Amino acid sequence: MALLLSLVVLLVFFASTNADWPPPPGYWPSTKFRSMSFYNGYRNLWGPQHQRMDQNALTIWLDSSSGSGFKSVRPFRSGYFGASIKLQPGYTAGVITAFYLSNNEAHPGFHDEVDIEFLGTTFGKPYTLQTNVYIRGSGDGKIIGREMKFHLWFDPTQNFHHYAILWSPKEIIFLVDDVPIRRYPRKSAATFPLRPMWVYGSIWDASSWATEDGKYKADYRYQPFVARFTNFKAGGCSAYSPAWCRPVSASPFRSGGLSRQQHRAMRWVQTHHLVYNYCRDPKRDHSLTPECWS
Repeated sequence: MALLLSLVVLLVFFASTNADWPPPPGYWPSTKFRSMSFYNGYRNLWGPQHQRMDQNALTIWLDSSSGSGFKSVRPFRSGYFGASIKLQPGYTAGVITAFYLSNNEAHPGFHDEVDIEFLGTTFGKPYTLQTNVYIRGSGDGKIIGREMKFHLWFDPTQNFHHYAILWSPKEIIFLVDDVPIRRYPRKSAATFPLRPMWVYGSIWDASSWATEDGKYKADYRYQPFVARFTNFKAGGCSAYSPAWCRPVSASPFRSGGLSRQQHRAMRWVQTHHLVYNYCRDPKRDHSLTPECWS
């Protein structure tokens, strides 16, 4: 009986451990790119008085007067784009901290966008990391988001963690600390971003929708709302690169794609930490998202 109880305790221990941490992906794309100074690759876009550089880390903040944002100097047509980010603890409802690709300024109302967004939260509740893909914007009045949301396996307010988007002609892969959490394949030209995009980061008030569909708003009694970015990485084919520029990969294979071990790590994340998948939402019109059909 004692032996049986010991085995049960061990099984519970290993099950809880497995639920807390992902299996190693076996391949670490972030190590293939050098960190760069913020000023070597980016510039302020808005809210310059709400940005500060300190020991190679960029701090941006939102208060009742303004938020802040930055933008890459160059547009890209594919590549790896990452930054280590640390979020603010406590009440941050309504506040979005974002790291994303977009060509909104080049194609207003008809743009492409690939998002990593941290949705603000209330006391005692975890941050939600939202990944999203927009294709050709909302010029026709139909905003077709492709949201997948996660509760992370760590507290993103305690330390810096590395968040990245790998965009190739074949797929988009979202990574957290080199663990792939989502793969968005190219099914057709109509459902995949093909035009050059810039890299952006920002913090702003999205009270109308950010936290539990707008139930909780930004409360400026807790201002300023702060996010810190460091360890910037960007590499790939810029819009100005020659046609023969070879897209970067998140894979150990020359042909691209995820390895079996990377797929295993991604399945673990989506089993234990995925909290919303647009393809499984019965309220969505899936005739507009054919990538969900399979």
